[in-house]
Amino acid sequence: MGSHGEYTFNDAITDVKAGQSLVETTQILLSQLTKEERLSLLDGDVEFWPGLRSILCDRYNRTPYVHGAIPRKHIPGIKFTDGPRGVVMGSSTAFPVPMARGATWDVELERRVGDAIGREAKAQGANYFAGVCVNLPRHPAWGRIQETYGEDPLLLGEFGLALTQSVQKHVMACVKHYALNSMENARFRVDVSVEEAVLHEVYLAHFRRIVEGGVAAVMSSYNSVNGEWAGQNRHLLTEILRDQWGFDGLVMSDFIFGLRDAAASVKNGLDIEAPFRQQRARKLPRALESGELDWKYVDRACERILRKQIEFTVRTEDSQPSRDVVFCDEHRALAREVAARSMVLLKNDTVDGKAVLPLQAESLSRVAVVGRLANIANTGDKGSSQVFPPGVVTPLDGIKAALPGTEVLFADSVAKAEQLASQVDVVICIVGYTHEDEGEYVVPALQDNPALRDTLPPATTAEERETLDIFEGNSDKGGNGGIKAGAGGDRNSLRLREEDEKLIPAVTAHNPRTIVSVITAGAVIMESWKDRVPALLISWYSGSEGGHGLGDVLLGKVDASGRLPFSIPTSEAYLPFFNRNAAEIYYDRWFGQHMLDKLGVKAEFPLGFGLSYTTFAVDNIIAESVDKESIQVAVNVQNTGRRPGRFIAQAYAVTNIPDFPTRVLLGFAPVDLDVGQKTKMRFLASTRPLQQWKAGTFTLRTNQIQLQVASFAGDGGAVSTNVSFV
Repeated sequence: MGSHGEYTFNDAITDVKAGQSLVETTQILLSQLTKEERLSLLDGDVEFWPGLRSILCDRYNRTPYVHGAIPRKHIPGIKFTDGPRGVVMGSSTAFPVPMARGATWDVELERRVGDAIGREAKAQGANYFAGVCVNLPRHPAWGRIQETYGEDPLLLGEFGLALTQSVQKHVMACVKHYALNSMENARFRVDVSVEEAVLHEVYLAHFRRIVEGGVAAVMSSYNSVNGEWAGQNRHLLTEILRDQWGFDGLVMSDFIFGLRDAAASVKNGLDIEAPFRQQRARKLPRALESGELDWKYVDRACERILRKQIEFTVRTEDSQPSRDVVFCDEHRALAREVAARSMVLLKNDTVDGKAVLPLQAESLSRVAVVGRLANIANTGDKGSSQVFPPGVVTPLDGIKAALPGTEVLFADSVAKAEQLASQVDVVICIVGYTHEDEGEYVVPALQDNPALRDTLPPATTAEERETLDIFEGNSDKGGNGGIKAGAGGDRNSLRLREEDEKLIPAVTAHNPRTIVSVITAGAVIMESWKDRVPALLISWYSGSEGGHGLGDVLLGKVDASGRLPFSIPTSEAYLPFFNRNAAEIYYDRWFGQHMLDKLGVKAEFPLGFGLSYTTFAVDNIIAESVDKESIQVAVNVQNTGRRPGRFIAQAYAVTNIPDFPTRVLLGFAPVDLDVGQKTKMRFLASTRPLQQWKAGTFTLRTNQIQLQVASFAGDGGAVSTNVSFV
């Protein structure tokens, strides 16, 4: 052990490895820091205006954002990279967006994605990945719906946990945005009110699961919850997160506008203001001098920040990936596999007695790929989650590569597409959205919300004033890679763009063999055109290898095995109230599939729905409670079709509890089966979705349920059994 006079971070690592307690080691290191150094742990290391200018004029997160590095003591600081569809820094692999990954219903696949992301983050100098996004999308118009995994808390919790645990073999993971963040345009001003029971049972359930699974950090959200900003909300950050759930990690603010009162944020449980020196650098010294803030709260935050850095430096020392793992062949192959596994086949009708998909390459001489999105790189939103891979395989690229012996023609306008349609064997229509339709609403936040100016340091030099102008949207001097004003935001409409709505009937009128592939992150209302098309596929923002993944599914090299991670209604009327400019909004437990069930309305496509290229038979279900929180489910599944395929078993509780959903997802698991193969699947289901929060604790709402194993919510062919809880 180094003498305490010159005790460094390196000494702390040596001592922990030699068996000294993490808490004691952290205290020794903390005791060595000056007051200025302690305060420097609580925000970013770069001054505000130069930092902001680099985002606007160069690009976001090219290299790690560093918080609290202290070279004198060899303290590395929190070295932040964003996510969640890959590492934002450098030129990394772009995986399909989380919503697409949620559509795989395959948490082991997500673990492999997390491992790849963790390696690429560490190889590029980060020690902290802030890309575990599990906000619950209450309404499909939410602009950042692509960053989360589905509409159900169980899906969110299982996928977020899988990503967290595999990323944390390499770097710290941070789960976000805590909490109730599912509106984009209004995120800096909206107050979300929610009853305590609904908060715990619905909107926090997945965060709790991930915290209990050992996540290193939590990022607070921008919005206000029940009257207090989330980044300084004592009830959320201290009473629930730490006192009830036992969280021992660090809490970081969302960037730039993540808190409104520097001293209150420290007291109430926010450890780091991200990403630059902003409000705390200016205000905390005075607050400590005046007695508004006590040093014990500063030290409490410092201890958490240092302890996690020491813990993870020791835990991940065996992970030393080299830079050539970034966008390596193995990670690209994984991105392709995930893209194919995510795609959801919603319709596959017969034309002339034969299902349109999968395509038979040998019977095709000419194919048309049409639509304005067919040949553009479209990996999703261009806000903080944008990944910058060296190359992107477009749908056209992927289809050409999948059909080397076939003439593949391309048209990006309706007129050209209509002309081609009658001259080819098959038309593949690529429709949907881009970052212009949905995504992070970055700026001009200050125009919408002048109160935010108070969070910024004064702009005193000419360059600072110019940076503020760019930030306010009053100047277009931002660089090509810089984040643009007015990008994305919440969707205006759940319908396709007019051009796409015209394209589909135009080509189907000339060619009955038309396949429509929809690029989206959330539900699309398809009533005006869906009956015209025999084959319909949701293909998502599918990452840097997405075109190849599309080719793999269209040609049947991979079974169509994606399943919807949300429900698609027939009309906007069956969705919760949504006002993208709201100053306040009330959240209850009714949205998505649960709302449709409550209204007694059939979904156009229900939660968990998706077709396969084969058929399955399910029988002989046995389910018994293992303990208070889990049920062991066993069921026989057989592939009864003519092709190998993947079955996604979904376990639902069917209940008749007042003011509670009639059908609740408890568990799921995938299985791959050859032609004729039969297997007994075994997987665990959770009783947590059946628990109620009452008088400060969780208890089961019922002591008996009917448990179904189904192919989707409301599947008429489901098998069921009764389960009693002791």
